[in-house]
Amino acid sequence: MKKYVWLLLAVLAVSLFVPAAFAAQGGEPAGSASPVNWVAITAGFSMAIASAGCGIAQAKATAASAEGLARNPGATAAIRFALILALVLIESMALYTFAIIFLKVK
Repeated sequence: MKKYVWLLLAVLAVSLFVPAAFAAQGGEPAGSASPVNWVAITAGFSMAIASAGCGIAQAKATAASAEGLARNPGATAAIRFALILALVLIESMALYTFAIIFLKVK
């Protein structure tokens, strides 16, 4: 039991010194801009991920609706409505991502 108390105290002591170890070093002032615009770089990656996700989702939705139409031609109107609604909602994800990126990147 005494080993666990010492282990707990050691972990507690280390966890108290970790914030000081990772504290910001001197050099640049806090408000200075870095030479690399990381917001623009990550915005490009986020738009690429959103576009890829939308493309995959739209392809799966279209394939499922085509399969549904082939199995049940009588439900054409309902399947078409569901497909258009799904495609609109999927595309809105990419548009929301683009709008957020447009607002963040100056």
